[in-house]
Amino acid sequence: MSAAHSQAVQFIVEGGNRLSGSIRPSGNKNAALPIVAAALCTEHPVTLENVPRIRDIETLVELVRSLGVAISWQERNTLHIHAKTVTPGELDRELSKKIRGSILLAGPLLGRCGRVTLPPPGGDVIGRRRLDTHFLALEQLGARYDLTDVIDMSAPKGLRGADVFLDEPSVTGTENAMMAAVLAQGTTVLRNAASEPHVQDLAHFLVALGGRIEGIGTNQLTIHGGTKLGSATHRIGPDHIEVGSFIGLAAVTKSEIRIERAGVEHLRSTLMGFERLGVDCRIEGEDLIVPGDQSLLVQSDLGGHVPTISDQPWPAFPADVMSIAIVTATQCHGMVMMHEKMFESRMFFVDKLIGMGARIVLCDPHRAIVSGPSRLRGTTLESPDIRAGMAMLLAALCAEGTSVINNVGQIERGYERIDERLNALGARIERVGDRRTP
Repeated sequence: MSAAHSQAVQFIVEGGNRLSGSIRPSGNKNAALPIVAAALCTEHPVTLENVPRIRDIETLVELVRSLGVAISWQERNTLHIHAKTVTPGELDRELSKKIRGSILLAGPLLGRCGRVTLPPPGGDVIGRRRLDTHFLALEQLGARYDLTDVIDMSAPKGLRGADVFLDEPSVTGTENAMMAAVLAQGTTVLRNAASEPHVQDLAHFLVALGGRIEGIGTNQLTIHGGTKLGSATHRIGPDHIEVGSFIGLAAVTKSEIRIERAGVEHLRSTLMGFERLGVDCRIEGEDLIVPGDQSLLVQSDLGGHVPTISDQPWPAFPADVMSIAIVTATQCHGMVMMHEKMFESRMFFVDKLIGMGARIVLCDPHRAIVSGPSRLRGTTLESPDIRAGMAMLLAALCAEGTSVINNVGQIERGYERIDERLNALGARIERVGDRRTP
């Protein structure tokens, strides 16, 4: 399916309906991408379960297949990968520019083949997303690189362990360095490392292969490289960003929803952020229940001051939930400052919410003041990126009347069969356009 054709898909959304029932989050997209790449670290077969069947994963599967790796879907969400041999070469340009995750092949290919040629990676346009951390880390492990219209990297003397301080706690930079370090000779210490749930999931997968990694879940990882890696079966953990999306969905539609197997151990900062908006949840075993009778009253700071919800590196409030929180805030009583620190273009979708009737003042590229509640009206919307697209779907579901969301392919890059799953809860979303694949 061509990119142009996939973007022709629309969602016709009838708003104002209460939802109810249970929904289970998909596997974490941001864990599945590096783990699929990490399967290239071993020459033995790997089975990955609970892999989200979304566009970004399908694109990475095609990239891996183009390297001569045997990779196939065994069941809908089970992926079998056997990188007995890997044929290095320049990655397909068209596939690479569709996803930022193509950069994750750098570490495994340097370790297995000693070289890699990468076209510039693609992904969401949400501001400058620097790659410097990747190159600086891999360089300290013995890699050389040349930047022209492509990224040529090589490790002529092989990869060697090192004491590496990452200049920022980049998630994909940490993941690339971790995969390279497992294949390097000697011990690597990664300082100022990212520690998000998907980074932890990748580390657990590498350990399942036979890697030795200490400090998982912290900002300092010690990786003992050079261990012979074997075979493994690994289950991708639940997507905590999707869980955050479902919390916002329940709140704005005033619906009671049970989120099954929600990965509650990773939700403390997310739940704290929603609590500031007056959205309270309760935990029952592995499930998270969002009640339908929420106060939706913004919790002021001490002294009655306007509160701020800001994103920061893990374990603070996740950047990818910020768009969802902004839509949720439009339906809450009170005023709140939303501070997006990570990406300078992620806030720009709020003009669409303002056009629907939301009371939002965009202060600058990073801050917006939201005053609610607002009665939103259905309109025609465009999905600029994965998270803003999902946020606008939530806005459409709580708005009066019918909305049309264009460029649905962006949403489907990150959310598997989201229309079918939400319709099962009572939403009214009609998918118009091409046939769904796969």
